[in-house]
Amino acid sequence: MNGFVKIKNGSYRNQEVKDEVFPLIKQFQLGSKGGFITVDGTGRFGKDKIRISVGSPTDYELVEATEAPVTAPQEDDEAVINRIAERFEILDDMTKAVLNGDIRAMIVAGPPGVGKSFGIEQQLERANLFDQISGRRVKSEMIKGTASALGMYKALYKYSDSNSVVVFDDCDSILLDDVCLNLLKGALDSGKKRRISWLADSHSLRNEGIPDQFDFKGGVIFITNLKFDQMKSQKTRDHLDAIQSRCHYLDLTLDTMHDKILRIKQIARTGELFADFDFNQFDQDLIIEFMQDNQTKLREVSLRMAIKIAQLKKSFPLKWVALAQTTCMKAGG
Repeated sequence: MNGFVKIKNGSYRNQEVKDEVFPLIKQFQLGSKGGFITVDGTGRFGKDKIRISVGSPTDYELVEATEAPVTAPQEDDEAVINRIAERFEILDDMTKAVLNGDIRAMIVAGPPGVGKSFGIEQQLERANLFDQISGRRVKSEMIKGTASALGMYKALYKYSDSNSVVVFDDCDSILLDDVCLNLLKGALDSGKKRRISWLADSHSLRNEGIPDQFDFKGGVIFITNLKFDQMKSQKTRDHLDAIQSRCHYLDLTLDTMHDKILRIKQIARTGELFADFDFNQFDQDLIIEFMQDNQTKLREVSLRMAIKIAQLKKSFPLKWVALAQTTCMKAGG
């Protein structure tokens, strides 16, 4: 045994290993399938001698025993699936609370393609449908993609009434713009009165009859692919810490490639993922097994990718694997 090693970037049996510490058995070697180091994987993988694939010696570093954390026993797959399902149930409950006006604001963080937006969008559509049937003004909207500071100000004004909700989905550019961040902080402020102001002159606001300041009484949901605690810029981190302190922050904890595969399995079990394809259980298992075996080669591991592969299997039942390898994998994969 030669102390401890921290894996910066590696994998074991198609499971990502990143920023994890193991007891080192043997340093870097080259094998028929590339480079690897040998470690004691008991705490993480339940095996006392495993080979972790790494590209080169720069993908790991030796650390002192005092720096090595105690590695918690690895969750089994069922425990992870249950944890993921529980997080998404919490997301549904919190969304309802924002729509009801019981909670002022929420940030939802998680990787792309795992269904962060789906449940929120469904609940918004349901709430809007009731408003439309009753002849009332719709009180919620999901804004997707890039949002300018002025566009954000207009959206906050439009949904500034109590029990109104504006959802910013995939608008991560907001978090990199000082003006947008200050508007967002104003909307999330914990005080009794949330005053939003636009200090610059704007013909657009005047033409649309929008005042240069107003009281915001609505709710905000911000859906992001970014982890707030992993932002490198200290200035941005300070802004994000201020935002996080003002609202509920829900991290969906889908941190590894394996977690994403288990999320796909969890949705498949509900019957929702492949509902439009009339697949039997064997066909569904084949698709998920294909994704699991090729997770490091696919362009992305996501619910969207599962649907793409399902479309190929439905249209080309005899050669879907070859087509998926060609159209869904990275070049050279």
